[in-house]
Amino acid sequence: MLTGDANDEDVSLFDAEEDAGKRSKKTSIKHPVASFFHLLFRVSAVLVYLLCEIFSKSFIACMVAIILLLSCDFWTVKNITGRLMVGLRWWNQVDDDGRSHWVFESRKGTGKIQASDSESRIFWLGLIICPVLWVIFAFSTLFSFKIKWLPIVIMGVVLQGANLYGYVRCKVGSKTSLKNMATNYFGRQFLKQTLSKEEES
Repeated sequence: MLTGDANDEDVSLFDAEEDAGKRSKKTSIKHPVASFFHLLFRVSAVLVYLLCEIFSKSFIACMVAIILLLSCDFWTVKNITGRLMVGLRWWNQVDDDGRSHWVFESRKGTGKIQASDSESRIFWLGLIICPVLWVIFAFSTLFSFKIKWLPIVIMGVVLQGANLYGYVRCKVGSKTSLKNMATNYFGRQFLKQTLSKEEES
């Protein structure tokens, strides 16, 4: 069991342009079933939330359907699609003393099957966009005074946000803070823009 310092070349999150220059483009989707189910449950949960009052008058049926879809999504993304599509996984384990440890792993690039750019983009876009939508839904339920939907929306934020947090920690390394990662990313982008402007002059 390896705790991941997961700064790998084979997984694209924020530096997809740099990775594309270092290695040949791999656009084929190697795991189409995993890619399908990565998006199926999370998009279905959003659609059921948006359309359930049109198709059903039962709040309980809508609530159960959304919670089941969110739970299936959480399990699928955490246990299957992250490992297959981008070579990352995370979990929590409790040792013999009862202490909880978070483990973040990343597949190393040497000798392993690398993730394709297409799969990586599908994975990260699905992982980032859906929690943002649930946060927007949370604000809309508060402002429209539909308080009965608030627990469901909070469940969506928590479950999909937990996967997002876990995979970002896998990508940037378990010891690296997210603040340092954002600072480094924006610093690199600023440096790239400055150098490209100097070359044009």
